Amino acid sequence: MSIQETIKVGLGFDVHKFSPNRKLVLGGVEIPYKYGLSGHSDADVLTHSVIDALLGATGNGDIGEHFPDNDKQYKNISSMNLLTMVYDKFIESLYKINNIDIIVICEEPKIKDYKKLMKKNIAKILKLSEKDINIKGTTTEQLGFTGRKEGIACKCICTVVKI
Repeated sequence: MSIQETIKVGLGFDVHKFSPNRKLVLGGVEIPYKYGLSGHSDADVLTHSVIDALLGATGNGDIGEHFPDNDKQYKNISSMNLLTMVYDKFIESLYKINNIDIIVICEEPKIKDYKKLMKKNIAKILKLSEKDINIKGTTTEQLGFTGRKEGIACKCICTVVKI
């Protein structure tokens, strides 16, 4: 088997706008902030980008195919539960996750004090070492919707190895 057949890369991207009267959840961590994110589930943009990256790396479509936003069973569901379902169904028996690299894009809130707990939450579900997960926060220097503090975007890349 060649290296191209064993190592796969997936890219995930997600965006949610801010919404009043919602909790802000990123990486399974509730972050105190004046707004939460709008969405059918808990709108955990970070975890959604991880899910899409894993589904992409394993050739299994995208989050919307597996957890449609018009399906009542996913209304307000924790995205960590969705991540667990993806891991159980697509990853555990076929692939070993090599690493995950995440970028959270927002002006506010600052995430540095929450990154360690986010990594711990994701590592626990995906049976990874926290050292195999990297989370970075960045801004868009006040440009675009994230710069205007209208929401949060997140990108994730991961590599998996076929077993």
